[in-house]
Amino acid sequence: MYDTDVFICGGGPAGLATAIAARQQGLEVIVADCFKPPIDKACGEGMMPDSIAALAKLGITFEGVETGIFRGIRFIENGKSVEASFPQGVGHGIRRILLHDLLHRRATVLGVQFRWGTQVLSADDGLVQAGSEQIRSRWIVGADGINSRIRKLSGLQAGKRLSRRIGMRRHYKIFPWSDFMEIHWSSIGQAYVTPVGKDEICVVIVTKDRLGSVDAALPLFPELAAHLRGVEHGSSERGALTTGHVYDRVTTGKVALVGDASGSVDAIAGEGLALSFVQAVALCEALKRGDLSLYEEAHRQIRRVPTFMSQSMLLMGRFGMVRRRSFSTFQRDPRLFQRILSIHVSATPLTVWGRSGLLNLGFRLLSR
Repeated sequence: MYDTDVFICGGGPAGLATAIAARQQGLEVIVADCFKPPIDKACGEGMMPDSIAALAKLGITFEGVETGIFRGIRFIENGKSVEASFPQGVGHGIRRILLHDLLHRRATVLGVQFRWGTQVLSADDGLVQAGSEQIRSRWIVGADGINSRIRKLSGLQAGKRLSRRIGMRRHYKIFPWSDFMEIHWSSIGQAYVTPVGKDEICVVIVTKDRLGSVDAALPLFPELAAHLRGVEHGSSERGALTTGHVYDRVTTGKVALVGDASGSVDAIAGEGLALSFVQAVALCEALKRGDLSLYEEAHRQIRRVPTFMSQSMLLMGRFGMVRRRSFSTFQRDPRLFQRILSIHVSATPLTVWGRSGLLNLGFRLLSR
């Protein structure tokens, strides 16, 4: 006799998205998290069009919620810039804490049960020890982040780390000066600028260097520093690790991993949340059919493009010559940057051959 169909360890966006998707499949759900809402985390807070589409499948829209809107991506370094608009739709910048509230409210309306402020101590053979409560569940889902306890308890640790960096976030009270999400590049990393409201932006600096604070890093991004000189802070600074990690498997027995617990891409790609939402839907379709092998295969396909894009952008960040050559090529041929952005937001499939294939794109970058 089970107490629930699905027990989810982790009440962040990945866990809540999975809970919503499971309820949409008619499954009973319990979510446990050692924190209590509202839950915040350092995050770029930019939602690409594919993220918006994934949220819509979960029944979530931004109607009536204050967001910033951006129509594409702009790269900036040393006075040079290149930009491309999304092939379809727009992106939204939304405070992480507001996004969490939207997901929480949607899950509550659908009848998800919560155990907030509850630590998961053990999970074995369908029996979960959540605080002082024992819960029997048909399925156990680890949505508990890069240091996932469920992953460790389930023996799913085998894999490899692709990257490890530090992200620092702060909000600024200023009218967004651009309708693009800006990515400022320098030798130490990237600074992301996302509009999150009519008079507020989110700035995230991602670097391998231990600079200590956003203020210490800003002088290395002179164009951005000039915009922010004397501007009032909209939040205190928050930091977090951002990693690229691939695990050999994300399922075993009746256990599955989702979100960062199942592997992560560096924040440079800006697709962590979109990955979680798409994975959540795929996982719950597999749970409904009682076959986690379907999710194992879907997971490999889902992370294919974001992993490729993040590793490609990290290569740009690591080598100044590659970055300068890429900037020059994109400036001479804006359609190439447009095509890459289209692949990035899943509007164009990633292939080896053809006009938008890897070989052709790589040749055009190297031959300019």
